Amino acid sequence: MISYLALITSITIAAVAAWFSIAGLVTIFSASTLAIAIMAGVLEVGKLVTASWLYRNWKETGVLLKSYLTLAVIILMFITSMGIFGYLSKAHLDQTAPVQNNSAQVERIDNRIAREQNRIDSSERVLTQLDSALDTLIDYDKINGPEGMIAVRQQQEPQRQNLNSTIDSAQQVIADLEDEKFELTSQIRAIELEVGPVKYIAELIYDDAESNLDEAVRLVIIIIVFVFDPLAVLLLIAANQSLVRASAVSYTHLTLPTNREV
Repeated sequence: MISYLALITSITIAAVAAWFSIAGLVTIFSASTLAIAIMAGVLEVGKLVTASWLYRNWKETGVLLKSYLTLAVIILMFITSMGIFGYLSKAHLDQTAPVQNNSAQVERIDNRIAREQNRIDSSERVLTQLDSALDTLIDYDKINGPEGMIAVRQQQEPQRQNLNSTIDSAQQVIADLEDEKFELTSQIRAIELEVGPVKYIAELIYDDAESNLDEAVRLVIIIIVFVFDPLAVLLLIAANQSLVRASAVSYTHLTLPTNREV
């Protein structure tokens, strides 16, 4: 039973690896999706059949053919691993792409907020200057008259209204931008929570986890690739080995004479 279980498991792992590999290769060569999928699928089946056939016929196979088929299996394992690496890398990039897009939008919003704040600061400086002019007239006790504080205040009124309108408009724009920025930052935090486990892995390896997050993800992908398809091929060989031994034992039992025959 363990032999058949190993065989089924190896085929299952190989099928999953093939799916990841085909998806990754299609991503790399996206211009010919169907052709690449067919080619990769056929090569995956050929790799497993070749590995199984080689093990069962190793002693009877010539050196040249044996060497070529062994090299072909190793190269196909490398191609499968490359496809898996491409697929997992794309999955990680798709996961983190919204963070980069949102970060860029947040940066643009910050720039717009800064411009609106400059408008507010400029308008407030002008209002301060107008108030300073009135304070000067008050200090010189020039309240009434055509050049007094009251008359000057009335002359300043249209300009003050325009400045206050500019300030109110800029503050409203800033409030809207802050709401938009809050929504984007909330999305960023949500995505960062999804990649949080990777940060813990990065902290185990690197001092600066934030700067080396992609390196940690790449390392995890390499570890997965290292045990994915090679495990399927080697487990298939192990299953063949167990089945060959089981067949040999069964054949021995069938050919041995019974006590009655003796």
